[in-house]
Amino acid sequence: MKTFIIYLIFFFSFSYANPIKIASYNVENLFDDVYNGSEYDEYIPHKYGWDSRMAQIKLEHTVEVICDIDADIIALEEIENRYVLTKLQKLLKRAGCEYRYSAITTKTNAPIQVALLSRYLIRQTKELQVSYSPKVRNILEVIVDIRGYPLHIFVNHWKSRGRAGYESKRVKFAKRLKKRLDTLPKGSEYIILGDFNTNYDAYEGLDKKIDDTGGVVGLLDILPMMRDGKLANEKLVASNDKYLYDLWLELPYSQRYSHKFYSNKSTLDHIIIPHSMFDNKAIDYINDSFKVFRKGYLFDKWGINHWQIKHHKHIGKGYSDHLPIYAYFDTKGYKQTTQNYNKDAKVSTIDKLYFVDRLQTSVVLKDSVVVLKRGNYAIIKQLDNKRAIFVYGARGLKEGRVYDLKVNEIGSYHGLKEIKSFKILDRKGKVSLDRFYSKDLSKINEVVKDIEGVYKRGYLYTKNNKIAIYFKNRKLTPKNGAKIKIYYAHIGYYNRVQLVIYSKRDFTVE
Repeated sequence: MKTFIIYLIFFFSFSYANPIKIASYNVENLFDDVYNGSEYDEYIPHKYGWDSRMAQIKLEHTVEVICDIDADIIALEEIENRYVLTKLQKLLKRAGCEYRYSAITTKTNAPIQVALLSRYLIRQTKELQVSYSPKVRNILEVIVDIRGYPLHIFVNHWKSRGRAGYESKRVKFAKRLKKRLDTLPKGSEYIILGDFNTNYDAYEGLDKKIDDTGGVVGLLDILPMMRDGKLANEKLVASNDKYLYDLWLELPYSQRYSHKFYSNKSTLDHIIIPHSMFDNKAIDYINDSFKVFRKGYLFDKWGINHWQIKHHKHIGKGYSDHLPIYAYFDTKGYKQTTQNYNKDAKVSTIDKLYFVDRLQTSVVLKDSVVVLKRGNYAIIKQLDNKRAIFVYGARGLKEGRVYDLKVNEIGSYHGLKEIKSFKILDRKGKVSLDRFYSKDLSKINEVVKDIEGVYKRGYLYTKNNKIAIYFKNRKLTPKNGAKIKIYYAHIGYYNRVQLVIYSKRDFTVE
């Protein structure tokens, strides 16, 4: 009897010692090798090389990630059906990371579903139908028993922003979800997670290509996530049951992405929690526990190591175009955070950016003038015409235009100060650029014009100066001894000061 009591004490203390890890992972088209007629074209069996071998490799890669995450509960997006989910569960068990309980949506003729794997007992499942269209996915609601407490988990995969991906389509998802949330008893414990195809900061401006709602963002405006034009922060949600909190605000800006398309980082995946996760009752969020899962094998030299199809054929490499996200929860009560990455952006200047290596919070550069724009690169100054700075990833900016910019990330590349991430807050018209050009060849990040000289072995020799010169397109490099006239150049830095020529229109060879 004494031994049995000791065992019980050990069992309960062990069971309640560990927090609950909850994750979300868009597995990118986890299809089986059985033809159903609803598959995406590239996943039709025996077409484009998709067969039982490829399906097995894709399953094994997914198992590898899920086992490494080792979450107690994990939401999955882009999984074809119950059949492939069952195969996934069997492989997970064989790999030593079993999930006894599962749920999946059953939308008829839909190419992909959303699902949930759990090591905790699933009490009940429900599907929230957004539309009768087979292409519009249902929202999955699962009630999980967490140490005697019911936890509602809503798994989402909203309409993508690709072809015909207008915001009104995501608004429909948001309205259906909110309708259900409004019926939950006050104080209910719930978590909203999944792929919403919406950035956490979309309130700062929708892309014109998808904005058919007058700027209304489904995720942020329909769900109660905003107050006074800003996202509700942790302190507000912890003290007010009217709002929801997006866990992306837990991370410094440089870590805020789970999806990357070329150089565009985005936060399409979310874990969103209500006031009840901060109230020291039943289940609470463990502060600062939200993270993006970033194992090395999930990346390649181009970015995220997604499942690869080359020359219209599956090659059996890669994982997913999304990174998993996760957070911890417990029944021990919530504690206020000591970190604050969600401070309001402050107005600053380009001059001040040169005195910091990393931004702790975003800054606003008012009246930023685009002095030079070539492809993905730009040089900006402010109207006071002091320091200039290089902008990497300058899509959306136009030469000769004035903007208010929100700068989220800065850095240095081989000594060259640069803005690495920004958002346009306001477009303010055109301005004459004549007064923004420099004549000093030693001032880094300035734009100079109308320079003549002779090119010799990587240097430009002018009447009074010798300076290194670099042609962004090396095919444009002139022959030694050639006389050249430069119309526009950037004074860059790559371990030394150098002139940078971005385009053949910026110089001529005599």
